[in-house]
Amino acid sequence: MPQLEADAILKQLQQRQFQPVYFLQGEEPYYIDVVADLIEKTALAEHERSFNQVVVYGKDVDVTAILGQAKRFPMMAERSVVIVKEAQTVADLEQERSWPFLEAYLKNPLPSTVLVFCYKHKTLDSRKKLGKLLAGKDSPAVLMTSKKLYDSQVPQWLTANVRARGLQITGQATAMLAEYIGADLGRLANEVDKLVLNLKPNQPIDDELVQRMVGISKDYNIFELQKALVQRDVLKANRILAYFAANPKANPLIPNLTLLFNFFTKLLVLHQAGANPPDGVYKSLGIVNSFAQKEYQQALRAYPLAQVVSIIHDIRRADAQSKGIESGSMDEAEILRELVWLILHPVPAGVLG
Repeated sequence: MPQLEADAILKQLQQRQFQPVYFLQGEEPYYIDVVADLIEKTALAEHERSFNQVVVYGKDVDVTAILGQAKRFPMMAERSVVIVKEAQTVADLEQERSWPFLEAYLKNPLPSTVLVFCYKHKTLDSRKKLGKLLAGKDSPAVLMTSKKLYDSQVPQWLTANVRARGLQITGQATAMLAEYIGADLGRLANEVDKLVLNLKPNQPIDDELVQRMVGISKDYNIFELQKALVQRDVLKANRILAYFAANPKANPLIPNLTLLFNFFTKLLVLHQAGANPPDGVYKSLGIVNSFAQKEYQQALRAYPLAQVVSIIHDIRRADAQSKGIESGSMDEAEILRELVWLILHPVPAGVLG
C-alpha cells in the first residue's frame, strides 16, 4: 500500500475504512496522535473496547508480545485493535532477529485486527528490511510519515485548522500565535481549542482574545517590544523591559531572543530581495497577512541592511551571554536590556568584538 498523508487516512477512518496495519512515523507527533486517537475512538464501540482494544507502550513490550496481541481474534466484535504507543522504544523492533516475524505478519496480517505503531520523532531507515517491507507495493500496511512544518508554513496551517472548524481568525491573531508558539502543532491545536471555547457567536479569533487566553500581556509582551523597536520608540521599549525584569518567570530570555532572531533574519531576507520585495518572498517567509507585511515594510525603512546584519550578530552574542559566555554577572533582564539598547543605538562595527 502506498504512503498516505494524514488527511487521506483521516478521511478513510471517518468513513470507517480500517486497514490491518498502520505504521505512523515522523518528527511531527501531532498527526501521529490524531490518527491513532481517531482509530482508538472509532474502530470499536465503547462496549467492545474492554475485551478487544489493547494499548501498550514500546518500552514495556517486545515484537513477540505485540504480534501475540495482534493474532488474537476479537470477542463479540467485528475487530480488535492493538495500539503501540512510543513504538520507537520497542527494544527489538529494528533488530534483524525480529524481522522474520514482522515480515511473516505483514505478509499475512489477521484481517480482524487493526495494529497501529506510533513511531515518534524519527523515521525508519528505508534502506533496511523493515523500512522496505512497510514501504513495499505489496505491503498491507498504511505507512504515514509526519514531517515537521517549517516556521513559514505555520500561519497557513493555523488558518486552515481554524477554518476547518467553521471559524475565522484574523491576520494579527494568526501572526501572534505563529510567532509565540512556533511550529509545535500539538500546542497550537490545544491553544485553538481553548480560544474556541471562549468565542462568542460569530466572533473571529482576534489578537485581543489571543492576548487574554494564551497568557500574553496586552501591553507588555515580545510583540509589543518588537513593534516598539520597529517604530524606534525608546520610551515604550524601556517600559516593556522594566515589566519583563519585574516578571522574569513569565518572560524568559531565550524565547524572546528566538522571536527577535526570527524577525530580523526574515528582515535580512527581505532586504536581499531588493527595494520592494515581491509578495512571493513574503509568503515564502510565512508573512502572509497585510498586518504583518506592513510591520516588516516599516522595519525595512527603519533598519538598513548593514544594521540588520549587525543586529543578528548582537542577538547571537546575547544568546551566548545567556549561556554564561562573556556575560560576567549580567542576569537575563540585563542581557536583554543591553541588546535592545544596541538595536536602538547602533554601535560602530568592531567596538563590541
